[in-house]
Amino acid sequence: MTGGQALVAALVAHGVDTVFGIPGTHNLEIYRHLAEQGVRHISHRHEQGAGYAADGYARSTGRPGVAVVTSGPAVLNAAAAVGQAYSDSVPVLLVSPGLPLRHPGLGNGLLHETRDQGAALAAVAAASIRAASVAEIPIAAAQAFATMTAGRPRPVHLEVPLDVLSETGAVDIPRPVQVPRPAPLAEQVTAAAHRLAAAHRPVILAGGGARRAGEEVRLLAERLGAPVVTTTNGKGVLAEDHPLALGAGIHLPSVRDLVAESDAVLAVGTELAPSDLWNGPLPLNGRLIRVDVDPVGAVTNAVPDIVLIADAAPAVRALLAALPATSTDPAAVETARRWRQRKLKEARTEGAEWLPVIEALAAALPRDAVVSADSAMVCYYGALANLPTYRPSSFLYPTGYGTLGYGLPAAVGAKVGHPDRPVVALLGDGGVMFTVAELATAAALGLPLPVVVVDNSGYGEIRNEMVDRGDPVHAVTFTAPDFAALGRALGCHGVTLDDPGTLTAAVREALAADRPTVIHLKHHDPAAIASEGPLA
Repeated sequence: MTGGQALVAALVAHGVDTVFGIPGTHNLEIYRHLAEQGVRHISHRHEQGAGYAADGYARSTGRPGVAVVTSGPAVLNAAAAVGQAYSDSVPVLLVSPGLPLRHPGLGNGLLHETRDQGAALAAVAAASIRAASVAEIPIAAAQAFATMTAGRPRPVHLEVPLDVLSETGAVDIPRPVQVPRPAPLAEQVTAAAHRLAAAHRPVILAGGGARRAGEEVRLLAERLGAPVVTTTNGKGVLAEDHPLALGAGIHLPSVRDLVAESDAVLAVGTELAPSDLWNGPLPLNGRLIRVDVDPVGAVTNAVPDIVLIADAAPAVRALLAALPATSTDPAAVETARRWRQRKLKEARTEGAEWLPVIEALAAALPRDAVVSADSAMVCYYGALANLPTYRPSSFLYPTGYGTLGYGLPAAVGAKVGHPDRPVVALLGDGGVMFTVAELATAAALGLPLPVVVVDNSGYGEIRNEMVDRGDPVHAVTFTAPDFAALGRALGCHGVTLDDPGTLTAAVREALAADRPTVIHLKHHDPAAIASEGPLA
């Protein structure tokens, strides 16, 4: 096989049937073999969009997402998406050519020449693996998939020198390594079960690591009578209309008080990271039991009294087996209801400006909808704690790295991965401009994708921070384009709304359309906009 043929065959051997990317001069030997080996290619308009789409595919399906780009600037364009996947523990494989094996050490001006492309990606990925021969390519691919799927999911960069892609060699493609999900040690389970059984006021904090353990978390919550709060990436692990569900928004004051009043806190698959907590660490000393597949993560941000180093699902099943069989105490349900009401009041106060948008959106969405959100005020103040979510991996959000431009291409990836589920992109007018060209990708695919752009005339969060600091307010306010017209120009439908009350009907119509629909919802704060001074 040629190197490109061997690479595609290795991807197929690992179950890859879809890749996201852009062809270029140096990766054509890869592209030559995609269709012949049954791999669907999704053509993007920017490599960052391809990376975010692979991320959205991976988060929503649980399968690794693969992006194929060319060398140099293309790889660096995708680096932000790789960094986001690393921060949020998402298995994304970025495949690219590299400089030739015998390229001059100080370079010679070759097209896309980058001094150390692998080092650049190693800084944001779990690893950058370079295959130095055709025979090594399938081994490198197997190593990449093992790295992505063993323990904590992380992204990997796989690089093949462009001359190796065209060389021919004998190839032996190994079977994929079946990576078992780690189960906890018996003594860990016994200690945790004893502590939880003795607790009168237990609480469960569920993170992104619990996304594949939703049923187990529900059963454990009901067994313990424990309210469940989720992080952003854990949103939907327990359906948010369950009597014990408090929903997402772990940063709210009520959650801090709930934890302070508890006598046992079980944190399942969460870093307890500053990007989730916002207002400092929770008061967990002496009460914390952690379930984490990552032994380093298990002692980061909060030191546990008891720790189970294991994947969430087998760990929670082991706890269920070790706990006495009981039914949910009605008093626990009533307690959870009171905490939920208090937390909901705080969430509605925090997101008051965005509630009309969120309520209108919620009215349009069925229970199995996937919402792909950007780093926008309407998302983290509005949707995070106020938009009901009923399934794990149904709220996609760039939590730790906090990139802009994630929501639209991630929605494309999620819809490709779940063609039968409704998917909606929820964006701000600032962030959408980072990857707005991906509207053309969605249009070419004919996706019935509502793309809701909530327009507050610029970078509203940074504008508010400038005001709070007493700084001159500048460089944060701008007039948005006519997003509806832009959408139509790129092959989508487009509508403009001035009233959030009309959003429900617009989203419902967009979910049934023959292509994406850009819904431009104007949401201006004249006082804030007028505050920008002469430095603009």
